[in-house]
Amino acid sequence: MRRVNTILSVSGLVLALSLPGWAQVQTLPTQTVTISGTVATIDHAKRVVNIKTSDGKFETVDVPAGAKRFDELKVGDKVSLVYNNNVSARVKPPGEAPVDTGSTTTTAGQQTRPGGTAAVQRTMTVTVDAIDKSASSITFAGPNGWKYSRHVVDPTVFDKVKVGDKVDITWNTDVTVTVQ
Repeated sequence: MRRVNTILSVSGLVLALSLPGWAQVQTLPTQTVTISGTVATIDHAKRVVNIKTSDGKFETVDVPAGAKRFDELKVGDKVSLVYNNNVSARVKPPGEAPVDTGSTTTTAGQQTRPGGTAAVQRTMTVTVDAIDKSASSITFAGPNGWKYSRHVVDPTVFDKVKVGDKVDITWNTDVTVTVQ
């Protein structure tokens, strides 16, 4: 099973690494992911819900502590999650201070049924930790031990970055959860 929060948090880097030019801010088209299905299990202590999709697969969703009406969710509820992600990235000029900021807004808990919307913007300075041209991949390291490697689609990216470069990645995400 995949963890939806992992998909959402790393999809920003998936898109950022396909950028053709790193000398300026690059913004990519919005990526949309939709998950629909029936609540199969709920772990209230861990705040985890397993959703069985129409094709019989299970998606695991971590529910944030801010979801006010989580306890009202029941096994058998039909749910739909729509996630939109917009990403931008830029190589950081030498000497510019690192950033690690985030903001969240939400309407969760204001409807008749559990659900709502949440929007998150996160900007993080990461360091190019390794470049493997033969595998066409770059590894980034960021705050709090965060590390991520990704295949690079555009080989010209390797000419624009080197190990040790700082890159600011900003992603804007919004999630809409509907419980029928």
